[in-house]
Amino acid sequence: MDFLTLFGIYVLVVLACIALVCKYSGKQQSPFHTLFNFITKILAPVTPKWLQKWSQKSMHSLFHEREMETALTSLCVPYVLLIFKTCFFYLCISKDPGTVTKKRVVGQVSIYQYDRRMFHPGVHCPTCQLVKPARSKHCRVCDRCVHRFDHHCVWVNNCIGALNTRYFLLYLFSVCAMAGDIALLTTDMLLHVVLRSGLLGASYIDEYDQQQPAGFLFVIQHLFMSFPRIIFMLGFLVFVFFLLGGYALFHSYLALVNQTSNEWYKSRGYFCQHCHPASAVDPLKTPVPEHSKRYFYSHGILRNLGEIFFPPRLPKRKVN
Repeated sequence: MDFLTLFGIYVLVVLACIALVCKYSGKQQSPFHTLFNFITKILAPVTPKWLQKWSQKSMHSLFHEREMETALTSLCVPYVLLIFKTCFFYLCISKDPGTVTKKRVVGQVSIYQYDRRMFHPGVHCPTCQLVKPARSKHCRVCDRCVHRFDHHCVWVNNCIGALNTRYFLLYLFSVCAMAGDIALLTTDMLLHVVLRSGLLGASYIDEYDQQQPAGFLFVIQHLFMSFPRIIFMLGFLVFVFFLLGGYALFHSYLALVNQTSNEWYKSRGYFCQHCHPASAVDPLKTPVPEHSKRYFYSHGILRNLGEIFFPPRLPKRKVN
């Protein structure tokens, strides 16, 4: 399945979620309650009571509302996600991405085969003066060759390579989860404010002295005037969630097909320029050459994911 197809599915899911929010925004029972109750049952046994009370007090004072129906444990979920995000962020910064050195280069060369279109045997790095293993690249920022080079991430100030791609993926997922959870939590609390204040059944007098029911735009305006910082925060969280969600989806797609960002960028348009046209090759009679595979290093979804989360170890040298 191509990345554009996956991205189309992602857009449809996002639109479906927006439609559900609009549908249940004026009802007492909504999917938000079900989600929060489910999270509450899971984290209730391991959540300290002092953290529940402190979280409830902070969120209640933020909304100036003392009688919220949001579960206490669900208020602690962002802090738990923050801990995970911080741990993965630290691992992305501190872990070696897979630097190519004199001691490792022999073992790193033996891990991946050369596809002979993007990576060729016998090529030396002019800066490091070492043989370049397949799927490696010299990073100008870090001034080193990185095995299974993906990209240099300015967020973590480190290269993303063979040994820390797993931490980078988990970091992206944890950031998206935290932004999405806080956005859901904030939306749920704003819905409680609207329901308790009776804005949905309220009315106002227009400029023609006629009574008009308060609609959706009136409610949004009231919330914006009453809680401007919270509305701005919610908008920023939604923007961050969609932005990082698309970025995480892209890297998930690369992980499933065992391809790096560097390889994806280099391979664009390669098959249109170098491979034989479809009409010249009979797929039933003529086998596709090994070097013409679009995903040369893909070995199935499970093996691809296993290679990322459990990177291949360097073969041990035999001691004579």
